[in-house]
Amino acid sequence: MNPIANAKKQTTFAPMAKLFLRKKIADRVINGHPWIFGNELGDTDGEFNPGDIVDVFSYNGSFVGRGYVNPASQIRVRLLTRKKEEVIDDAFFLRRISEAWQYRQQIGYIENCRLIFGEADQMPALVIDKFNDYFVIQTLALGMDKFKPAIVSALNTIFKPKGIYERNDVPVRTLEGMEQIKGFLSDPFDTNIIINENGFRFHVDLVNGQKTGYFLDQQDNRRAIKNICAGANVLESFCYTGTFSIHAAGYGAKSVTGIDISDNAVQTARRNAELNGLDNICKFETVNAFDVLKLWVKEGRRYDVVMLDPPAFTKSRENIQNAVIGYKEINLRGMKLVKPGGFLVTASCTNLVTPQMFLDTIAMAAKDAHRTLRQVVWQTQSADHPILWNIPTTQYLKFLIVQVL
Repeated sequence: MNPIANAKKQTTFAPMAKLFLRKKIADRVINGHPWIFGNELGDTDGEFNPGDIVDVFSYNGSFVGRGYVNPASQIRVRLLTRKKEEVIDDAFFLRRISEAWQYRQQIGYIENCRLIFGEADQMPALVIDKFNDYFVIQTLALGMDKFKPAIVSALNTIFKPKGIYERNDVPVRTLEGMEQIKGFLSDPFDTNIIINENGFRFHVDLVNGQKTGYFLDQQDNRRAIKNICAGANVLESFCYTGTFSIHAAGYGAKSVTGIDISDNAVQTARRNAELNGLDNICKFETVNAFDVLKLWVKEGRRYDVVMLDPPAFTKSRENIQNAVIGYKEINLRGMKLVKPGGFLVTASCTNLVTPQMFLDTIAMAAKDAHRTLRQVVWQTQSADHPILWNIPTTQYLKFLIVQVL
């Protein structure tokens, strides 16, 4: 067994230092946002090391919260609690993860779900995805990474899982002064698993798949295409491992074409089609969507349903306009491929593109395509990725179905 899974219990991370907010800061922190940037901090009382627990106070000495600090990060402190009496120890993580699991069960997520969604579960920079009896962890900040033994211990206590895997091969960790790593946090196990979603089965590669191996945030949205796909000829662009395509075929589509630039993803999509007995309906091709959609518009191809689920177009504010241009272009081409009266299914996971910005971009694309849109479905990520209104970044996914007239 990995030593992390056998870490001693009741490790306490007592605050060693006090940090004080400047007098004039944004109301964001006071109103509950857990991030405190370096330019919002003034005096310090006591010493600390990167990743330590610190107490944060207002300029006049009132307690604000307790969290972990990293001078190397632009986000200097991430708060874990606003309760002065709450101790950060193994019991804290056991309690928080138990509460998160209770919430998921209450809203109907039992088998597969995002168990911990960072700030939305009051555990900043922590992601835990549950794939039935297997768990994938991401600790994306130095302070949270130090708590990994406590987190693994909590998972073992609550779930007694068949396996836990670490997917910390993400560039954001370098901003915290950490290396990118991945590996087992339990006894080794076969990381190519099969999960059930909405009555369909999917291969998941926990080691090499995107993010934690699978995009759980669209599981509710995939159900939303059921009625529009019956008897339809469907095109899914940016299909990845074919999850929307499999749903479309299973919901009665006449034919489904899925395209993606990754040949590995396309190969997995074909395996998923075979796994569900839908390979006679689903066909997948390895192509560049931006190139081929433009060509197919010129060729006059038309579909009853076109689905677009591209990766994030930008992660920096400097490139937001380029992302908007990209979304407009891809949706313009998608609309031109939809038969009159057919449907466009489109999504954006770019956090910096706001819901209104996304809708405005779709409207501009419709204007340029000379098509009228009728809204059918407008929603966000699945509810196991909860949204806190005082933390806008917890809402990132935009999902839209429109009829294209």
